[in-house]
Amino acid sequence: MRNVTPENITEVFAGYFGKDTDPRFREVMAAFARHLHAFVREVDLTHDEWRAGLEALEWAGRITTPERNEFVLLSDVLGLSSLVDMINSHPGATSSSVLGPFHVSNPPPIAIGEDMKGDFEGEVLLVEGHVRDLDGKPVPGATLDIWQTAPNGLYSSQDPDQDIMSFHGLMTADETGHYAFTTVRPVSYTVPTDGPVGQILNAAGRHPWRPSHLHFIIKAEGFRPLVTEVFPDDDPYLDEDTVFGVREDLVMHYEAQPAGTFPDGYALSGKVDGPWSKVDFDFTLVGA
Repeated sequence: MRNVTPENITEVFAGYFGKDTDPRFREVMAAFARHLHAFVREVDLTHDEWRAGLEALEWAGRITTPERNEFVLLSDVLGLSSLVDMINSHPGATSSSVLGPFHVSNPPPIAIGEDMKGDFEGEVLLVEGHVRDLDGKPVPGATLDIWQTAPNGLYSSQDPDQDIMSFHGLMTADETGHYAFTTVRPVSYTVPTDGPVGQILNAAGRHPWRPSHLHFIIKAEGFRPLVTEVFPDDDPYLDEDTVFGVREDLVMHYEAQPAGTFPDGYALSGKVDGPWSKVDFDFTLVGA
Protein backbone atom coordinates (compact mmCIF):
# COMPACT_ATOMS: atom_id res chain seq x y z
CA MET A 1 0.00 0.00 0.00
CA ARG A 2 1.49 3.31 -1.11
CA ASN A 3 -0.36 5.29 1.56
CA VAL A 4 1.26 3.48 4.51
CA THR A 5 3.48 5.74 6.63
CA PRO A 6 5.37 5.32 9.91
CA GLU A 7 2.59 7.28 11.55
CA ASN A 8 -0.42 5.30 10.26
CA ILE A 9 0.89 1.73 9.85
CA THR A 10 -0.64 0.69 13.18
CA GLU A 11 -4.09 1.87 12.10
CA VAL A 12 -3.69 0.18 8.71
CA PHE A 13 -2.82 -3.08 10.46
CA ALA A 14 -5.89 -2.78 12.69
CA GLY A 15 -8.02 -2.48 9.56
CA TYR A 16 -6.94 -5.97 8.41
CA PHE A 17 -9.31 -7.66 10.88
CA GLY A 18 -12.54 -8.93 9.41
CA LYS A 19 -16.00 -8.49 10.88
CA ASP A 20 -16.03 -12.10 12.10
CA THR A 21 -12.67 -11.86 13.90
CA ASP A 22 -12.81 -13.15 17.47
CA PRO A 23 -13.06 -10.02 19.67
CA ARG A 24 -10.39 -11.16 22.12
CA PHE A 25 -8.01 -12.01 19.27
CA ARG A 26 -8.60 -8.57 17.79
CA GLU A 27 -7.97 -6.90 21.17
CA VAL A 28 -4.74 -8.78 21.87
CA MET A 29 -3.25 -8.56 18.39
CA ALA A 30 -4.13 -4.90 17.90
CA ALA A 31 -2.54 -4.01 21.24
CA PHE A 32 0.50 -6.15 20.44
CA ALA A 33 1.03 -4.37 17.12
CA ARG A 34 0.42 -0.96 18.68
CA HIS A 35 3.08 -1.46 21.36
CA LEU A 36 5.49 -3.22 18.99
CA HIS A 37 5.30 -0.39 16.48
CA ALA A 38 5.70 2.18 19.27
CA PHE A 39 8.80 0.33 20.48
CA VAL A 40 10.37 0.46 17.00
CA ARG A 41 9.70 4.19 16.75
CA GLU A 42 10.97 4.90 20.26
CA VAL A 43 14.37 3.23 19.79
CA ASP A 44 14.75 3.94 16.03
CA LEU A 45 15.35 0.23 15.47
CA THR A 46 18.00 -0.43 12.81
CA HIS A 47 18.01 -3.19 10.21
CA ASP A 48 20.93 -4.88 11.97
CA GLU A 49 19.08 -4.86 15.30
CA TRP A 50 15.91 -6.16 13.66
CA ARG A 51 17.88 -9.03 12.05
CA ALA A 52 19.63 -9.79 15.36
CA GLY A 53 16.26 -10.11 17.07
CA LEU A 54 14.96 -12.50 14.43
CA GLU A 55 18.16 -14.55 14.58
CA ALA A 56 17.80 -14.84 18.36
CA LEU A 57 14.28 -16.21 17.94
CA GLU A 58 15.47 -18.64 15.25
CA TRP A 59 18.26 -19.78 17.59
CA ALA A 60 15.75 -20.29 20.40
CA GLY A 61 13.68 -22.45 18.06
CA ARG A 62 16.66 -24.59 17.05
CA ILE A 63 17.67 -25.44 20.61
CA THR A 64 14.16 -25.93 21.99
CA THR A 65 13.30 -29.57 22.67
CA PRO A 66 10.63 -31.35 24.74
CA GLU A 67 13.18 -31.29 27.59
CA ARG A 68 14.27 -27.65 27.24
CA ASN A 69 12.12 -24.75 26.09
CA GLU A 70 14.25 -21.69 25.34
CA PHE A 71 11.15 -19.62 24.54
CA VAL A 72 9.79 -20.23 28.05
CA LEU A 73 13.19 -19.31 29.49
CA LEU A 74 13.24 -16.14 27.38
CA SER A 75 9.80 -15.21 28.69
CA ASP A 76 11.06 -15.90 32.22
CA VAL A 77 14.17 -13.71 32.14
CA LEU A 78 12.29 -10.85 30.49
CA GLY A 79 9.82 -10.86 33.39
CA LEU A 80 6.94 -11.70 31.07
CA SER A 81 6.12 -15.02 32.73
CA SER A 82 6.05 -13.49 36.20
CA LEU A 83 3.97 -10.51 35.06
CA VAL A 84 1.34 -12.86 33.60
CA ASP A 85 1.44 -14.89 36.82
CA MET A 86 1.00 -11.84 39.03
CA ILE A 87 -1.90 -10.24 37.13
CA ASN A 88 -3.73 -13.57 37.07
CA SER A 89 -3.19 -14.49 40.74
CA HIS A 90 -6.17 -14.17 43.10
CA PRO A 91 -5.30 -11.95 46.10
CA GLY A 92 -6.60 -14.50 48.60
CA ALA A 93 -5.01 -17.56 47.04
CA THR A 94 -1.43 -18.82 46.87
CA SER A 95 0.48 -16.84 44.27
CA SER A 96 1.37 -18.30 40.93
CA SER A 97 5.00 -18.49 39.89
CA VAL A 98 6.89 -19.58 36.81
CA LEU A 99 6.55 -23.07 35.36
CA GLY A 100 10.11 -22.99 34.09
CA PRO A 101 11.48 -24.78 31.02
CA PHE A 102 12.19 -28.19 32.60
CA HIS A 103 8.82 -29.60 33.65
CA VAL A 104 8.38 -33.27 32.68
CA SER A 105 4.87 -34.47 31.86
CA ASN A 106 3.23 -37.60 33.27
CA PRO A 107 5.27 -38.00 36.47
CA PRO A 108 4.93 -41.28 38.41
CA PRO A 109 2.30 -41.43 41.17
CA ILE A 110 3.67 -41.34 44.70
CA ALA A 111 1.82 -42.03 47.93
CA ILE A 112 1.50 -39.58 50.82
CA GLY A 113 4.67 -39.94 52.89
CA GLU A 114 6.63 -41.40 49.98
CA ASP A 115 10.27 -40.55 49.27
CA MET A 116 11.68 -38.66 46.25
CA LYS A 117 15.31 -38.55 47.44
CA GLY A 118 16.15 -42.10 46.48
CA ASP A 119 19.85 -42.87 46.54
CA PHE A 120 20.98 -39.24 46.25
CA GLU A 121 23.23 -37.85 48.95
CA GLY A 122 22.16 -34.94 51.12
CA GLU A 123 20.18 -34.11 54.22
CA VAL A 124 16.64 -35.47 54.30
CA LEU A 125 13.92 -32.85 53.95
CA LEU A 126 10.36 -33.63 55.05
CA VAL A 127 7.81 -31.45 53.24
CA GLU A 128 4.17 -31.47 54.22
CA GLY A 129 1.11 -29.28 54.43
CA HIS A 130 -2.49 -28.95 53.31
CA VAL A 131 -4.40 -27.81 50.26
CA ARG A 132 -7.34 -25.57 51.21
CA ASP A 133 -9.87 -23.27 49.60
CA LEU A 134 -10.37 -19.54 50.22
CA ASP A 135 -12.52 -20.32 53.27
CA GLY A 136 -9.82 -22.50 54.81
CA LYS A 137 -11.68 -25.73 54.08
CA PRO A 138 -9.69 -28.76 52.90
CA VAL A 139 -9.61 -29.69 49.24
CA PRO A 140 -9.73 -33.50 49.32
CA GLY A 141 -8.20 -35.37 46.40
CA ALA A 142 -6.19 -32.43 45.08
CA THR A 143 -3.30 -33.60 42.91
CA LEU A 144 0.19 -32.17 43.38
CA ASP A 145 2.67 -32.49 40.53
CA ILE A 146 6.01 -32.02 42.34
CA TRP A 147 9.51 -31.60 40.92
CA GLN A 148 12.90 -30.11 41.76
CA THR A 149 16.61 -30.17 40.96
CA ALA A 150 18.96 -32.87 42.13
CA PRO A 151 21.76 -31.94 44.58
CA ASN A 152 24.01 -31.13 41.59
CA GLY A 153 21.66 -28.30 40.59
CA LEU A 154 20.35 -30.06 37.48
CA TYR A 155 16.85 -31.16 36.59
CA SER A 156 16.45 -34.70 35.32
CA SER A 157 15.85 -33.48 31.76
CA GLN A 158 19.25 -31.71 31.83
CA ASP A 159 21.27 -34.54 33.33
CA PRO A 160 22.00 -37.75 31.38
CA ASP A 161 23.05 -39.45 34.63
CA GLN A 162 19.55 -39.07 36.11
CA ASP A 163 16.44 -41.04 35.27
CA ILE A 164 14.03 -38.73 33.45
CA MET A 165 11.56 -39.08 36.34
CA SER A 166 14.15 -38.43 39.04
CA PHE A 167 12.78 -35.95 41.61
CA HIS A 168 9.35 -35.95 39.97
CA GLY A 169 6.13 -37.26 41.47
CA LEU A 170 2.35 -36.91 41.34
CA MET A 171 0.66 -37.03 44.76
CA THR A 172 -3.03 -37.07 45.63
CA ALA A 173 -3.93 -35.30 48.87
CA ASP A 174 -6.11 -37.16 51.39
CA GLU A 175 -9.60 -36.24 52.58
CA THR A 176 -8.16 -33.47 54.76
CA GLY A 177 -6.14 -32.01 51.89
CA HIS A 178 -2.93 -33.27 53.50
CA TYR A 179 0.19 -34.03 51.46
CA ALA A 180 3.67 -35.13 52.59
CA PHE A 181 6.88 -36.40 51.04
CA THR A 182 10.58 -36.67 51.75
CA THR A 183 13.32 -35.42 49.46
CA VAL A 184 16.72 -33.74 49.60
CA ARG A 185 17.00 -30.00 49.93
CA PRO A 186 17.19 -28.42 46.45
CA VAL A 187 20.05 -26.04 45.68
CA SER A 188 20.48 -22.69 43.96
CA TYR A 189 21.37 -23.05 40.29
CA THR A 190 21.98 -21.10 37.10
CA VAL A 191 19.61 -21.06 34.15
CA PRO A 192 21.17 -22.26 30.87
CA THR A 193 23.39 -19.59 29.34
CA ASP A 194 24.50 -21.36 26.15
CA GLY A 195 21.69 -19.89 24.04
CA PRO A 196 20.12 -16.50 23.26
CA VAL A 197 18.95 -16.09 26.85
CA GLY A 198 22.56 -16.30 28.01
CA GLN A 199 23.57 -13.62 25.52
CA ILE A 200 20.82 -11.32 26.82
CA LEU A 201 21.90 -11.84 30.43
CA ASN A 202 25.56 -11.23 29.60
CA ALA A 203 24.82 -8.11 27.59
CA ALA A 204 22.68 -6.75 30.43
CA GLY A 205 25.29 -7.55 33.07
CA ARG A 206 22.87 -9.84 34.88
CA HIS A 207 23.74 -13.07 36.68
CA PRO A 208 21.90 -16.29 35.75
CA TRP A 209 21.21 -17.55 39.30
CA ARG A 210 17.90 -18.77 40.69
CA PRO A 211 17.22 -19.37 44.40
CA SER A 212 16.56 -22.99 45.33
CA HIS A 213 12.91 -24.02 45.21
CA LEU A 214 10.32 -26.77 44.95
CA HIS A 215 7.91 -26.74 42.00
CA PHE A 216 4.20 -27.58 42.25
CA ILE A 217 1.27 -27.83 39.88
CA ILE A 218 -1.87 -28.31 41.96
CA LYS A 219 -5.21 -29.28 40.45
CA ALA A 220 -8.62 -30.11 41.91
CA GLU A 221 -12.09 -30.36 40.45
CA GLY A 222 -13.91 -27.03 40.68
CA PHE A 223 -10.72 -25.03 41.28
CA ARG A 224 -8.36 -23.02 39.13
CA PRO A 225 -5.07 -24.91 38.56
CA LEU A 226 -2.13 -23.46 40.45
CA VAL A 227 1.38 -23.42 38.97
CA THR A 228 3.85 -22.23 41.57
CA GLU A 229 7.15 -22.75 43.39
CA VAL A 230 8.25 -22.21 46.98
CA PHE A 231 11.58 -20.83 48.21
CA PRO A 232 13.56 -21.15 51.48
CA ASP A 233 13.98 -17.94 53.44
CA ASP A 234 17.77 -18.36 53.79
CA ASP A 235 18.69 -18.64 50.11
CA PRO A 236 21.28 -16.01 49.04
CA TYR A 237 19.46 -15.37 45.75
CA LEU A 238 16.00 -14.88 47.24
CA ASP A 239 16.00 -11.19 46.28
CA GLU A 240 17.96 -11.66 43.06
CA ASP A 241 16.00 -14.30 41.15
CA THR A 242 16.92 -13.90 37.50
CA VAL A 243 13.39 -14.91 36.43
CA PHE A 244 11.53 -12.78 39.02
CA GLY A 245 9.67 -15.78 40.45
CA VAL A 246 9.78 -15.04 44.20
CA ARG A 247 6.62 -13.79 45.95
CA GLU A 248 6.36 -12.97 49.64
CA ASP A 249 3.77 -15.69 50.29
CA LEU A 250 5.92 -18.32 48.55
CA VAL A 251 8.80 -18.09 51.03
CA MET A 252 9.10 -21.07 53.38
CA HIS A 253 11.26 -21.91 56.39
CA TYR A 254 13.33 -25.07 56.85
CA GLU A 255 13.31 -26.15 60.50
CA ALA A 256 16.45 -28.07 61.46
CA GLN A 257 15.75 -31.27 63.41
CA PRO A 258 18.22 -33.31 65.49
CA ALA A 259 19.28 -36.85 64.71
CA GLY A 260 17.04 -39.59 66.03
CA THR A 261 13.81 -37.60 65.84
CA PHE A 262 12.47 -38.51 62.39
CA PRO A 263 8.78 -39.45 62.88
CA ASP A 264 6.97 -42.67 62.06
CA GLY A 265 4.51 -43.01 59.20
CA TYR A 266 6.82 -42.16 56.32
CA ALA A 267 8.71 -44.25 53.77
CA LEU A 268 12.01 -43.25 55.37
CA SER A 269 10.89 -43.86 58.97
CA GLY A 270 13.60 -45.81 60.77
CA LYS A 271 16.12 -45.05 58.01
CA VAL A 272 17.14 -41.47 58.84
CA ASP A 273 20.22 -41.54 61.08
CA GLY A 274 21.48 -37.97 61.02
CA PRO A 275 19.99 -34.49 61.32
CA TRP A 276 17.14 -33.64 58.99
CA SER A 277 14.94 -30.67 58.17
CA LYS A 278 11.22 -30.08 57.97
CA VAL A 279 9.03 -27.55 56.20
CA ASP A 280 5.28 -27.00 56.56
CA PHE A 281 3.66 -25.19 53.65
CA ASP A 282 -0.05 -24.85 52.87
CA PHE A 283 -1.61 -23.99 49.53
CA THR A 284 -4.83 -22.05 48.95
CA LEU A 285 -6.79 -22.61 45.75
CA VAL A 286 -9.41 -20.35 44.21
CA GLY A 287 -12.59 -21.64 42.58
CA ALA A 288 -12.70 -21.97 38.82
